[in-house]
Amino acid sequence: MSSTSGIRTSTGDGVRTVHFTRPEQRNAMDGAMFTAYYTALAEADDDPEVRAIVVTGDGDWFCSGAAPDTLHLLAEDDAPDLEAALGHPPHLPMTLRKPLIAAVNGGAAGLGLAQALFADVRFLADGARLSTAFSRLGLIGEYGTAWLLPRLVGVATAMDLLLSARKVDAAEAKALGLVQHVLPRNEVLPAAQDYARTLAAHCSPRSMAIIKQQVWRGLDLDGPQAVADSVRLMGESLRALDFQAAVQRLGQREPIDFPPLPPRSQ
Repeated sequence: MSSTSGIRTSTGDGVRTVHFTRPEQRNAMDGAMFTAYYTALAEADDDPEVRAIVVTGDGDWFCSGAAPDTLHLLAEDDAPDLEAALGHPPHLPMTLRKPLIAAVNGGAAGLGLAQALFADVRFLADGARLSTAFSRLGLIGEYGTAWLLPRLVGVATAMDLLLSARKVDAAEAKALGLVQHVLPRNEVLPAAQDYARTLAAHCSPRSMAIIKQQVWRGLDLDGPQAVADSVRLMGESLRALDFQAAVQRLGQREPIDFPPLPPRSQ
């Protein structure tokens, strides 16, 4: 287990769990925490022992957004370039090869909601509420939310959530497709970790990485391009070791021993 700048991580059964650890600040992200979180994601993505990632918050909130000192820093005329300050691009979660599961244990707003939306699958506590928050602070759809939300819930619903910044409860969030699973608060993290362990134990890391690329790229491709891309990728998959290992184990009960993803540097 490791801890730094508002972030704590632990690893078990192929799953890296990342905790936001500023509960007294409702897990608001200051610059150090933002940087530490993205560094933790990058390290998990580069670790061959990690096959899935879970992110959650300590206390009653998942993440209430950017801390005031972060907002003030970005508002300065000589504000630093965000990518240079983070050491990673702001859209880093979209580039991860490994599944990112959000265990949204409590409220999420602004930047906190954006980080939840960047996840591939979201589990939400039944008493939690979500809000974009931006318009009620005189801000705009930050951190890609104006791009993400229409693709997740449709244009009209995205407009509603962004323009009004109203609070959405867990039942509505599930109905809108903002989250995939709603559970009692004390079950959210264990359920998300169980889901991640299932991915780690039974799914090909190579397949999951390529599927994630297909989905993100496909959002801006037309149908014929996406189909052509999938035909090319299918040919590559049929020749890959993962498929060969799966064929050899057909009909057997034991999990297939899929090879891990190599570090990005290789």
